[in-house]
Amino acid sequence: MHYLAEGLRLPTNALDYSILILYFVVVLGVGFAARASVKTSLDFFLSGRSLPAWVTGLAFVAANLGALEILGMAANGAQYGVYTVHWYWVGAIPAMVFLGLVMMPFYYGSKVRSVPEFLLHRYGPSSHLLSSIIFSIASVLIAGVNLYAMAIVVEALLGWPQWVAIVVAGLFVLAYITLGGLSSAIYNEVLQFFVILAALIPLTVVGLKRVGGWSGLSDSLTESHGANFTSAWGGTGIGSDNPLGANWLTIVLGLGFCLSFGYWTTNFAEVQRALSAKNLSAAQRTPLIAAFPKMFIPLIVVVPGLIALVVEPGIGTKKSGLQYNDAIPLLMRDLLPNGVLGVAVTGLLAAFMAGMAANVSSFNTVFTNDIWGAYIKKGRPDAHYLLTGRVVTAIGVLCGMGTAFIASSFSNIMNYLQTLFSFFNVPLFCVFIIGMFWKRATAAAGFWGLLAGTVAAMINYFWLYKGGVISIPSDQGANFVSAIVAFVVGGVVMVGVTPFTKPKPVESLAGLVYGTTSPGLAEPPAPGDEAWYRKPALLGWGAIVLAALCYVPFSL
Repeated sequence: MHYLAEGLRLPTNALDYSILILYFVVVLGVGFAARASVKTSLDFFLSGRSLPAWVTGLAFVAANLGALEILGMAANGAQYGVYTVHWYWVGAIPAMVFLGLVMMPFYYGSKVRSVPEFLLHRYGPSSHLLSSIIFSIASVLIAGVNLYAMAIVVEALLGWPQWVAIVVAGLFVLAYITLGGLSSAIYNEVLQFFVILAALIPLTVVGLKRVGGWSGLSDSLTESHGANFTSAWGGTGIGSDNPLGANWLTIVLGLGFCLSFGYWTTNFAEVQRALSAKNLSAAQRTPLIAAFPKMFIPLIVVVPGLIALVVEPGIGTKKSGLQYNDAIPLLMRDLLPNGVLGVAVTGLLAAFMAGMAANVSSFNTVFTNDIWGAYIKKGRPDAHYLLTGRVVTAIGVLCGMGTAFIASSFSNIMNYLQTLFSFFNVPLFCVFIIGMFWKRATAAAGFWGLLAGTVAAMINYFWLYKGGVISIPSDQGANFVSAIVAFVVGGVVMVGVTPFTKPKPVESLAGLVYGTTSPGLAEPPAPGDEAWYRKPALLGWGAIVLAALCYVPFSL
């Protein structure tokens, strides 16, 4: 296991600790306050479907603003350069808009409590159980990534061994989710969103000043790593070499379509926030509202990774003893004064707790409703499932503590996360999208397509890529290829199996397939829905246009 370099110990004092302690007190206070509203399992798992769009929208973006964003994207910035912005403007915004405009009416209108439950209605028990198991495993693994990332920062802050930090941080998250369920997680995520901004904006501003602004940063990186390192598309022609190890085709198809749509449209840790909205209109606006701040996150996450590479040119090499994951703690140590340092550490811990809480709250919902309640203990009183949800929360956190040690073996945790997404999210998206637009797709096709896509991605990564059968320049490039393989194989198997198996009756697909309607979708508009900011299509197209404009300075 990698331990943070001794030289990265942060020079914290009583002021920094006071800020940190105050934040912990507030977070636990939110958990106790939310507990009073938890009376049923629907309250615990989906906040009673009662939250306004601005709350669920900020929670939607904050739930993703965990290890994946902070340490992972900063590490990507240091390792791959400006190519990292593709994870936002190609690999997030279009999929978030698609979720809001196209998929949320199906999710929310069918009144499902989870993403796997939608598969139960569309395909049947086999696909439902398989997807529930796959998602539960993936959630625990990703929760472990957030715990490991948090342990890196706590080790830098207090000098604790990582295993101690993992246990303490995990128990703290367990406390406030068990108390208030999803409401506690969501309201804390809204708070955490603003704390994260307060932490990362000063770090970016001070860092840019240290390296001579954007022009100084760009000149330094161009001199040391070449012109393509500071360009989003430079060197991505097919057959060209670049730090990312991917060309424009694998970026657009692998990241922009397969990985992106697979994550944002079927990952229940995100969709759960939208399902907790008070009505369909609010549910549709949730990912669209989140898309606007998401566009500007690279400025405070990717840019610090670039700055760290200039401040410490040897980062990521064995000689320096620093991993790419250390980029943010390195800048905190070198650039921030006490007080501001306390805010920065608090912001990082807030981010990791948000990420872990999102995965644990989605894990307890899927396991309780889609595995325990559907196949093991059917028809029990609601209080039984509420208690089960709290117990499963504890189990999920404990399992996350174990999987945190798997994440510690990767020098760039973003590589690890993208590998998991190619295995689990992409095949699920393939089954979803085909079943949503093709009435003829059968239950058997859904099951075998999901299984085949998952297995194909694993074979491509572990046997063909890691085994040296095919040559791909980087782990991220291999992840893009694995995602394409998962989608293509899953789709081909579904198309091949469908003609030989019996489809569900057309009347049972009402509201589950595009072009059909159900009473659940026929919802009267909320008062004031005629206002421009309540129109999902307008918000969605606005987000896409603004994302395209953001690309201009990085593409020249």
